[in-house]
Amino acid sequence: MSWFSDWRIDVGIAVLFIAVQALTLHIFGQPTICTCGYVKVWEGVVLGSGNSQHLTDWYSFSHIIHGFVFYLLLWLLFPRMPILMRLAIATGMEVAWEITENTPTVINHYREQALAQGYVGDSVINSVSDTIAMIVGFLFASRAPVWATAATALGLELFVGYSIRDNLTLNVINLIHQFDFIKEWQSG
Repeated sequence: MSWFSDWRIDVGIAVLFIAVQALTLHIFGQPTICTCGYVKVWEGVVLGSGNSQHLTDWYSFSHIIHGFVFYLLLWLLFPRMPILMRLAIATGMEVAWEITENTPTVINHYREQALAQGYVGDSVINSVSDTIAMIVGFLFASRAPVWATAATALGLELFVGYSIRDNLTLNVINLIHQFDFIKEWQSG
């Protein structure tokens, strides 16, 4: 199959997806920034009210790994597709997740977990930053050797898991089914 791609169209599609994400979360009633009234570059308190409200937090690392996974998946499915076209698709996938993650059903499901009992969803700025983190991960995976991407993913998972007793792997497991031994360990 022959692919035609104009980088301006591909980048424009990705930007359009992010604009739809921001608008949708605004319509959902999510705050644009933290309700505290200011924006931090980093929010390191997982159980605090600022988690998922500022530019980055511990879960930003998970979104970098989303980028690794989306790059691999789209490379396997469409190896000849131009990289920026794959990036636009990956951005659409991440935006779809970010919108889904901020629905009342998913927010309430997260609240059942030990580390997310006070979770109210993401601020718009945090959600958009999560999508940008995915883009960073995708671009890293597109340039780095496979072993470096895999090692980085493993390192991030171990670092975050050790630091806050949560990470992408545990998040996915808990989203599918909550195991008591994980909940007890996360409760610390």
